Amino acid sequence: MKKLGAGVLCVLLVSAVVACGDPGQDQAEDSADFMYSGADREARLIERAKREGRVVLYTSLAPTESQPLAAAFEKKYGINVELWRALSDQVVRRAVTEAQARRYDVDVIETNGPEMEMLAREQLLAEFYSPHLADLPAEAIPAHRTWFPDRLSFYVVAYNTNAVQRSEIPAIYAGFADPRWKGRIAVEATDAEWMATLIKSGQPGTDMEFFRALSALGPDVRRGHVLLANLVASGEVPVGLTAYHSNVVPLMREGAPMDYVPVQPVVARPQGIGVATNAPHPHAALLFADFVLSQEGQELFESLGRVPASTRVESDLNNFPFVMIDPATVLDEKEHWDTIWNDLFLRR
Repeated sequence: MKKLGAGVLCVLLVSAVVACGDPGQDQAEDSADFMYSGADREARLIERAKREGRVVLYTSLAPTESQPLAAAFEKKYGINVELWRALSDQVVRRAVTEAQARRYDVDVIETNGPEMEMLAREQLLAEFYSPHLADLPAEAIPAHRTWFPDRLSFYVVAYNTNAVQRSEIPAIYAGFADPRWKGRIAVEATDAEWMATLIKSGQPGTDMEFFRALSALGPDVRRGHVLLANLVASGEVPVGLTAYHSNVVPLMREGAPMDYVPVQPVVARPQGIGVATNAPHPHAALLFADFVLSQEGQELFESLGRVPASTRVESDLNNFPFVMIDPATVLDEKEHWDTIWNDLFLRR
């Protein structure tokens, strides 16, 4: 597995033949394979992916998960994964910038649902078929079917066990409006969609009055969910209100003095995977997407502390009620909720 370096990939022009694949293979054949569902699908993809030789992945998945995932794919198929990892907004920015420059490096993109929806609206993702789609929750599959949920992220309340007792954590979010939490809580800087989903849920204690009271306490604001989890683990932040429990669980398994509570209502965000419209290694891209969505790939996610999207994989990481974020709605109402969030927590 190699990290992606500038200038090391082949460039695919829109009207050209795939330079990194079989010279005799034309675009029409590649396009057909995006939706191919024949019994020989896997064998066909493996044969052509091996000729392409590699797959380029852009992802916001933490290195502690993205690297084992890439390594497992490489071990199974002998196809190199070139991995570039960044925050979700940077993943979107790079993919869009490269497409505007007609530089087609990326094959597969895996990041947050709303960011996947942004890429879909930019027409940077291809509709594709996978034999594992029936195992995914139907309500989380977008109508255009150019990306699919591969894991779920839950917003939970993480706390440092040396600084806070579990019995102190309220059962519902309204409890964090109490002045005794001043100077003890933090939120992640980009979590306007968490706030929006809570308010829209209509459940007790999650209205604008609560968020105004929370703002008045002046919670610490940190950028990056991985960073927030690590700050809770170190004790620098006693309580993280918007921690991803997929960041918390691995730290707990490593012995960090932290735990989490699924304070109600728990907000779930689908994370997704998609194949680039102009993927230079389309068969390797499809094979990689199939692997991630397969039971094997989903069980690997679960073993790493990530919540698998597949209903085929049982997990004790999601055995509580939750409400699902709608990525399309997040985008359509983004300006509205970002303005409220920024006024409450970023412009103090």
